[in-house]
Amino acid sequence: MLNEVSIDKVYLARGSTDLRKSIDGLAALVSEEFNLDPFSSSLFVFCNRGRDKLKILYWDHNGFWLYYRRLERGKFHWPLDTSSGPLKIGPRQLRWLLDGLSLEQKQAHPVVTARTVI
Repeated sequence: MLNEVSIDKVYLARGSTDLRKSIDGLAALVSEEFNLDPFSSSLFVFCNRGRDKLKILYWDHNGFWLYYRRLERGKFHWPLDTSSGPLKIGPRQLRWLLDGLSLEQKQAHPVVTARTVI
């Protein structure tokens, strides 16, 4: 699985993407339609129309990784709004999405930034 320590940002392509695209096609989509750098330390996540398949594009030092996930049952809780560019989320929200949960978790523990130990 992905090493969350090295993940800078996560971008979801809103709506559906033709997952017949390979690395070059997805990288061109990131560059031309999203105006983002596919060679950054960000993850770019794409979903098919049926919302049961995902592809994740990631640049690592000297080459691309292309992760593919197919659900045997169920669907991903994917944002269907196509009104604007990609949706920026955090690694925690990506984990929720991959685990079959909604991005807007109302029951998750809030993030705590501790400054001292008692």
